[in-house]
Amino acid sequence: MSRAIVATAHGGPEVLSFEEWPVGDPAPGQLRVRQRAIGVNFVDIYQRTGLYPTSPPFIAGNEGAGEVVAVGDGVTEFRPGDRIAYQGTPGAYAEERLMPAEKAVALPKAISFEDAAAVMLKGLTAYFLLHRTFPVRPGHTILFHAAAGGVGLIACQWAKAIGATVIGTVGSDEKAELARANGCDHTINYRREEFAARVREMTEGVGVEVVYDGNGKDTFEGSLDSLRPLGMLVSFGNASGPVAIPDLGILARKGSLFLTRPTGGHYYAKRSDLLTGAAALFASMQAGVVKPLIGQRFPLADAAEAQRALADRQTVGSTILLP
Repeated sequence: MSRAIVATAHGGPEVLSFEEWPVGDPAPGQLRVRQRAIGVNFVDIYQRTGLYPTSPPFIAGNEGAGEVVAVGDGVTEFRPGDRIAYQGTPGAYAEERLMPAEKAVALPKAISFEDAAAVMLKGLTAYFLLHRTFPVRPGHTILFHAAAGGVGLIACQWAKAIGATVIGTVGSDEKAELARANGCDHTINYRREEFAARVREMTEGVGVEVVYDGNGKDTFEGSLDSLRPLGMLVSFGNASGPVAIPDLGILARKGSLFLTRPTGGHYYAKRSDLLTGAAALFASMQAGVVKPLIGQRFPLADAAEAQRALADRQTVGSTILLP
């Protein structure tokens, strides 16, 4: 048995229950992992509310790091005692868990469990956004929403290292200062300023090549208005609600724009892509390009409070749970 956070139904944070949960021996192709740190992400909230289809009861969470306790038949890449990390694998909010070996990556000794849990999902998201969805190049000007959030801080650090001019939106002066210290050349406090108009001012009316928007509904049209002709909006989250496009012609009217809605589930469906992304992320961390900021730590039992804080925009950087 293991203690875990179980979503007993779809709903608010109150549906999360801290209880005993059976683990068992790993089946063929599986690992049993003792968790050392667990990441908290918006996708966890989407699954809890039912926005992303799930069938309660289930163990919440999708990201973590720990040690292999046992391996199932056919597993040759890992053995007991190995340090591993993972993302995009439901069932993370637990002291111990079973998971597919193909979803785990070896964790370098130079990277702590806490840092790994803080960056695996968010860092691999930043990797595919910046390097695959719209490959950022030196000289590009980009807009990144929620620049002081978990994905935002990592992405802005990485984009600045590539050589881009980085504009970030934030919700407070304190978050603006943090974003500027982590790669943003310019920040816009969206609570006081109309961000699309400010982007136009900053770019002398031209607009940016790409907008990375994990906010969703509330910023969608403003994000389109921030783009130059033939620019791309990368909508990768729903923090303020899902986006609906009843009139596709809006993309033509606003400059023959491109729009995509990527997910890590597709970008990392192949193990080779997962290993490539993880290697790039770990190398960037060891080179000092990506510097994890863990803004909040909660005991595993307080996962509901961690999700409330994230949903209420009361967090900065990454939030982790400690079993």
